[in-house]
Amino acid sequence: MNKISKHFLLASVALAAGVFSVSALAKDLRVIVHSSFDLPKPLLAKFESEAGVTLKIIKGGDSGEMLNKLILTKKAPIADVVYGIDNAQAVKAKAADVLDTYEGASSQGESKTEFAGMAVAVDYGFVTLNYDKATVAKRGTPLPKSLEELTQPAYKKWLVVENPATSGPGYAFLLATIAHMGEEKAFAWWKSMRGNGMKVAKGWTEAYYTDFSRNGGAYPIVVSYASSPAAEVFYSKEKLADSPTASLFLPGAVFRQVEGAALIKGGKQRAEAEKFLEFMRSNDVQEAMQTTMWMFPMQSTTKRADVMKYAPEPAKFESLPAAVIAEKGAGWISRWTKTVLK
Repeated sequence: MNKISKHFLLASVALAAGVFSVSALAKDLRVIVHSSFDLPKPLLAKFESEAGVTLKIIKGGDSGEMLNKLILTKKAPIADVVYGIDNAQAVKAKAADVLDTYEGASSQGESKTEFAGMAVAVDYGFVTLNYDKATVAKRGTPLPKSLEELTQPAYKKWLVVENPATSGPGYAFLLATIAHMGEEKAFAWWKSMRGNGMKVAKGWTEAYYTDFSRNGGAYPIVVSYASSPAAEVFYSKEKLADSPTASLFLPGAVFRQVEGAALIKGGKQRAEAEKFLEFMRSNDVQEAMQTTMWMFPMQSTTKRADVMKYAPEPAKFESLPAAVIAEKGAGWISRWTKTVLK
């Protein structure tokens, strides 16, 4: 019996036994995502069935760490598509030439503005300061009204931030301080914060779930998201009338982060990878991500989850031109490392 005949014989036996399915012949679609990626399994299974693929989800760490992995494996890509590249990191991804262009339905509008055709804009959020209401009340010190106030002795060891070299939120927060204060004053502020006991964590997960006082840590203020207070209500075992945390929208401490999905240059399964990009902009995904990844939907027609009433959007936020980030971003990270960590 030749190999082809044997294959069909095995398939016939499997069909008769009721165990043969499309997924047995499905292609593997490798998707690398940041550590906060979380969509309902039935939704992912539906995509697999409709696209004829088996999803291989690769957790790449925080978004900055994930991008670094893509750059280091550029010659032998470890995935076909990526989710979690944000507008602050897009220029680094473009300079490293790790993403492929896409001109599908969802690559227009906001995607063109933020990613110049390199990625599909999927969601957005606001990187900002969050504070633990109970701990702040217990300490008896009024909340600071500016970033400058945070450098005062009264706020010694109050703030935990993420390392901008390995963290998307950490990088976004660094950019916000520079956009507001200017480079020299911003780095003087960072130096003062180092002297005032600021803690630096590798990524958002470590900062929020280990160092933030709400979760047993020692620091009552953390760099997080404007949607985090809503997540606190959603996941609470008790029925809460209000969130135990809140955002602190100080000038220079708010950055609008847009997350995207993109094709990886040199990746496989191009057609299926393109379907995944459009899937991430589908209404089902846009609704689900609000209470799984806690980002605002990019589709304006998508209904907001009720719990998002605990996540007001800031009236003002900082931004920097992509060209400026491309030119100076790497240098800023290097200067931050020397200023804060050495």
